[in-house]
Amino acid sequence: MFKHTHPYPPFIPENATKLIVGTLPPPRFTVRELKSDDVDFCYGSRDGQLWKILDQIFELDLNFENTAEAVKERKDFLRENGIGICDIVEFAWREKIDASDLGMKEVELRNMLQILEENPRIDTLLFTGGNSKNGPEYFFRKHIQPTDIKLKRISNDVPREHQFVLNGRTITTISLTAPSGAANRAVGSMQLYKELKKKNPKMNTLDFRVLQYQEFFKK
Repeated sequence: MFKHTHPYPPFIPENATKLIVGTLPPPRFTVRELKSDDVDFCYGSRDGQLWKILDQIFELDLNFENTAEAVKERKDFLRENGIGICDIVEFAWREKIDASDLGMKEVELRNMLQILEENPRIDTLLFTGGNSKNGPEYFFRKHIQPTDIKLKRISNDVPREHQFVLNGRTITTISLTAPSGAANRAVGSMQLYKELKKKNPKMNTLDFRVLQYQEFFKK
C-alpha cells in the first residue's frame, strides 16, 4: 500500500475570500519525482488544467515549467486576487499508485471547518469537482456529517451551488467541473457543451471550463 500524502500545506493569503478545494495532486508530487513541465505547487501537474484556465481568464502569461519563478507567479496571483488553495485530503492509501480519486482508501481529511474559522474573510469554496465518490464536495459533506451544518441547495445547474452557515457566517460552495483530463468525457456529454460546440465547432473542453470558471473566479 502506498501512503499518498499531500505535499503542500494550505496556501491562504490573509485577504482570501475564495478558497479552491480539491483532493490530492498526482503521487509523483508526493515522492518528489516531478517532470520538467510540472510546477512545484498546488495544481502544478502538467496534465491538469486549473492554471491553464486561470491563465486564460486573467491573461496571466504564466510559465509552465519546474522553476521557482513559475511557483512565484502563481502565489503572487493568488495574493493579488484574494484566493487561497486548501485541498481537503491530508493523505490516503492506495493499492495502485495513480491519481484516481476512486482509488483513495482510508482517507484522512483536513479540518476544513477549523480552517474556515481561522480565515473569517472566506465566503466561497470553489470545489474542483462535485459530489461523485471521493470528489471534493463528497468529502466536504462527509466532513460536516457529524455536525449540525447542512448544505442548502441554491442551484442544481452545473456547476451546482450550495450554502451553509458557520457560526452565523454564510459560505457559498460551487462545484466546478473538474479541471482534469479524466473529466473531459463528462464535459463532452453535457448538453450546454454540445450546444456551444454546435455554434462554434472550434470550442474544446478547456474553452468550456474557461467559460464556466470565469463567472466564479471573477465574481
